[in-house]
Amino acid sequence: MRIGIDLGGSKIEIAVLAHDGTIALRERVAAPAGDYGATLRTIADLVTGAEAQLNVRASVGVGIPGTVSPATGLVKNANSTWLVGKPFDKDLAEALARPVRVANDANCFALSEAVDGAGAGKHVVFGVIVGTGVGGGIVVGGRILTGHHAIAGEWGHNPLPWPRDEEHPGGVAANQTPGGVAANQTIRLALPPICYCGKTGCIETYLSGGGLAADHARITGENRDAKDIAANAPATMARYFDRFARSLASVINILDPDIIVLGGGLSNIDTIYDELPARLGAYVFSDRCITPVLRNIHGDSGGVRGAAWLWPKDEG
Repeated sequence: MRIGIDLGGSKIEIAVLAHDGTIALRERVAAPAGDYGATLRTIADLVTGAEAQLNVRASVGVGIPGTVSPATGLVKNANSTWLVGKPFDKDLAEALARPVRVANDANCFALSEAVDGAGAGKHVVFGVIVGTGVGGGIVVGGRILTGHHAIAGEWGHNPLPWPRDEEHPGGVAANQTPGGVAANQTIRLALPPICYCGKTGCIETYLSGGGLAADHARITGENRDAKDIAANAPATMARYFDRFARSLASVINILDPDIIVLGGGLSNIDTIYDELPARLGAYVFSDRCITPVLRNIHGDSGGVRGAAWLWPKDEG
């Protein structure tokens, strides 16, 4: 059996997968935010408790909201900041007295969908998480493509492609089509927005849930959440879909994946699966674009399942 751990900012989830991918046990507890030692102990307790309950000893994989730097062996780029600068994989391996594998949570999502989800049977899968942030993972031949710097798939921290006039700093948006700003509005925008990574105009600042809400507020002065905007603000959503299509097109131009699978809270917007394919062709460097954009199959189990599959079937 394989154990997967999904380590988030507010919760830690464990799942035990049988060889066929069925979940034999699943449990979720609160994360001890800010306490690195307690985080290690909580994971170790979950693993030993699950193994005792099922009378097995399993491989362990962990998905984290960051990555382990190949240069230093320490966690970097984690919004669970108490992990940053720590040798998390080594410390957890010591606590569990066995090897562990650690990967970015978006990579785990992509792997889960590639193994037995929406991307099953596809050679190159690009998995996208759109929610609080915008993450991505690449799976090739059933293996995560990590990259030399362990940042492969981090499309959310590239600049928004082909920016419109109103997407430049101090740009003026006037009499735009619904893909831009609603007609009869002239608004001077202090764009591009600043990203937590320190850059400006990152894709994440436009496509995340917070980015969608901020865009709507800038244009209309209304403070709404992403779910409300998706249901009731067609002009804002037209801008969102256009930006999403431009951003995915830049990925397709480089990677040309067999399929794109969406996850995260915003992947539940039903119209996204009609709007994105219809818009991609205008931006992809090809005479046509037939890349499927599909909803995930495993839902919020994707991260923990993918962590378990960090130990592939041929190593089980």
